[in-house]
Amino acid sequence: MTTSIKRMPGWAKVVSAFVLVLVVLFAGLRLAVLPGLRDVFGTETHDNSGPTLLKSIQDMSRYDAASGNFQVVVDLEKDAKYLPDAIRGTRTLYVGAGTVDAYVDLGRIGQKDVTVNGDRTSATLRLPHAALGKPALDPDHSYAVSKQRGLLDRLGDVFSDNPNDERAVQRLAAQHIGKAAKDSRLTARAEENTTSMLEGLLRSLGFTDVTVTYGA
Repeated sequence: MTTSIKRMPGWAKVVSAFVLVLVVLFAGLRLAVLPGLRDVFGTETHDNSGPTLLKSIQDMSRYDAASGNFQVVVDLEKDAKYLPDAIRGTRTLYVGAGTVDAYVDLGRIGQKDVTVNGDRTSATLRLPHAALGKPALDPDHSYAVSKQRGLLDRLGDVFSDNPNDERAVQRLAAQHIGKAAKDSRLTARAEENTTSMLEGLLRSLGFTDVTVTYGA
């Protein structure tokens, strides 16, 4: 018994080849129009963070009168005493950007610090000097320029929970920014702005003579 195998006619081969070409062209067009389809093995980011908890509420009585923007380049180097830098040692170049607020604590004003005349046209206020808040680094504009680590430090990073730990340079950057804020005129500017604010407020209430001093 013989079995005959029918061969595909010539016209069917031509149609199949034409369809195959159309499929390939269509797939190429889809990849060109939708670039995302090309990244079949791309990664996705998912935020699995838990809910944010309110730890505490603190009443504020200070007037933030001025804010300074600072930037510092930190060059932090740690060396081993008896080993060359290529074996043990780190050096990090870090650009730190942050702000420092200057404020006047209005909550410290007592009755003896406010004097008003009988017809309520003159007022004298004595306020505490302006103070500086803690430096706040801006993570969007702070970054490590370069990191150099010795062989032992690189090996330690493999077994570390946080090999890219930048807390040391971040603390140092905050310290430098805080010192720069103290050397600036930020507190003086805050007192000037506070005086202008209080003068405008009291004059809108009918006071024609307003005197603001500092040092309470």
